[in-house]
Amino acid sequence: MNQELFESVDKYISDLFGYEDDVLKGAIKSMEEANIPAISVSANQGKFLQLIARMNGAKRILELGTLGGYSTIWLGRALPYDGYLLTLELEQAHADVALQNIIKAGLDEIVEIKVGPALELLPQLVAGGEEPFDMIFIDADKQPYAEYFEWALKLSKPGTVIIADNVIREGLVLDDNCTDERVIGVKRFNKALAENKRVSATIFQTIGTKEHDGMAIAVVNS
Repeated sequence: MNQELFESVDKYISDLFGYEDDVLKGAIKSMEEANIPAISVSANQGKFLQLIARMNGAKRILELGTLGGYSTIWLGRALPYDGYLLTLELEQAHADVALQNIIKAGLDEIVEIKVGPALELLPQLVAGGEEPFDMIFIDADKQPYAEYFEWALKLSKPGTVIIADNVIREGLVLDDNCTDERVIGVKRFNKALAENKRVSATIFQTIGTKEHDGMAIAVVNS
């Protein structure tokens, strides 16, 4: 693969459609300064998520994996003034950085961060009678992706869009001998997604600044 070409095309698209203002650039810088892993979505992917949220008319969004709040800002900006975005983050240090970025984006009135393991927080949301979400974005630790998907369904309604990032892992999903737990996790998720009759779904490959990966996208059936 010509990675240099892919990155150049990604930049071309980003320059046209994925403009990062000072807030988004500042979010990336803040993560670098806090030594948070540089694993946020790209600008193009952020714009894609924002467009999907707008096309779906989303008023309630759930995000699994806040990191420094970069994707949170893209998603939050798709919401109406009375919208709500709940984002779950495992690390308190990451959540602290994200909160400051969310405040700078002027989204703190509609964005809430909950800190803790998602597999503990998600059952609490269901047990507490949380209203269904219009869109759910999964971009957290890969091993329990299949479990995240099952909980996402419990927090969905007909028409809910569920998107999961990093499900191709540079093509390693094709390697039956791969022992990487992250790869094994997304393969379990991909299979569960394909077999679940409650959703219509597919996966598309992504190639660019984030190298070779893929996103799964599903719509909960009526």
